[in-house]
Amino acid sequence: MSASVRDNKDKSRFELDVGQEVAFANYRLTPSAVIITHTETPRALRGRGIASELVKGALELIRRDGRKVVAGCGFVVDYLDKHPEYADLVA
Repeated sequence: MSASVRDNKDKSRFELDVGQEVAFANYRLTPSAVIITHTETPRALRGRGIASELVKGALELIRRDGRKVVAGCGFVVDYLDKHPEYADLVA
């Protein structure tokens, strides 16, 4: 699923389509980092790991762009705590 995560630069958010719904993670950019400020999964899709797939895909895009990440929302903080393979991205 993470392969379909995209960076919607116009809305400053990473997006993941799930059927007719969209899960997203809002962000702000700094010169060297991406601050993920909020993640949201549509209510009907919660509890299926979609937010985790969204954050994983977002982190892969951030890594590809050579940036760091700042966890500005609790979900991303928890995700990073559980996935040490992304520790190199933490600003």
